[in-house]
Amino acid sequence: MGGSDGFEEFVRANEARLRTALVLTYGPDAGREAAAEALAWAWEHWDRVAVMDSPVSYLYRVGQSRTRRIRRRTPVSPFRTEATGEAPWVEPALGRALNDLTAHQRTCTLLVHCFGWTLSEVADLLDLSKSSVRTHVERGLARLRTDLAVDNHG
Repeated sequence: MGGSDGFEEFVRANEARLRTALVLTYGPDAGREAAAEALAWAWEHWDRVAVMDSPVSYLYRVGQSRTRRIRRRTPVSPFRTEATGEAPWVEPALGRALNDLTAHQRTCTLLVHCFGWTLSEVADLLDLSKSSVRTHVERGLARLRTDLAVDNHG
């Protein structure tokens, strides 16, 4: 993939997935900024990134590192916790419940159940085993059901 053409093709194929994962983990503002910074880093180091086995998961970790300084300054809540009239079909407590999940639980659960990613795709991105992703999803769903008082049997 060497050269700028390879980089541009890489960005077209992977930017949305990288951005989505970082936004789900760190919220819209910090997530978009982290994705942009990770891709800027990739451009600067394209000769190294182009030959990696799993460049998107590496760039996800680059994005995580870039958000550390943001999180130190201002605690980030990825989802709104106040009810708004914009989406009346959304449970008002959902934002707070999602914020209460661990970052891995939230990211894994949303990527699998909202974005339709497979456990393998999430595992590759987050550099986790497939069974760890499954556990994060199961625990995330269980906690959401408890926090939102959802009865699975009714």
